[in-house]
Amino acid sequence: MTGPAVPTVDATAADQELSTRRLNVMRCGYAFMGVGLAIVKWPVLVQNVSAIPVFEGVVACLLTAMSLLAFLWLRYPVRMLPILLFEVTWKVIWIAAVAVPHLVADDLNAATRGVLFNCSLVVIIIAVIPWRYVWKRYVRTPGDAWRT
Repeated sequence: MTGPAVPTVDATAADQELSTRRLNVMRCGYAFMGVGLAIVKWPVLVQNVSAIPVFEGVVACLLTAMSLLAFLWLRYPVRMLPILLFEVTWKVIWIAAVAVPHLVADDLNAATRGVLFNCSLVVIIIAVIPWRYVWKRYVRTPGDAWRT
């Protein structure tokens, strides 16, 4: 016995919903992120890695992975969008939950100020995301079936 037909979305058809110009704007954002992270984070991993504190090593590896994925996004800007949404989401949450309370209390230390500056660069990524497409694709489109 088969269940109801589940609507599927063809990835190439989804890519075609966005104009070439829009895809290229997304690619510029991905290139900005990939190159920026490569300049800042890759050297951390080739220096004296054993001297890096554990948490900073985790962050460096995570952001290095994001930079490598950003270069993959140049080829597949739409298919990799969920990972980019993750990047935007965690930065916005960090700014709202950590940085803003420190700003309001006027006790922002140098380390938090540095992270806030780096996280605030997410506005560039927010600007290149095709939000109408995201709304249509991830909010309005029915989800996958829970059972077959």
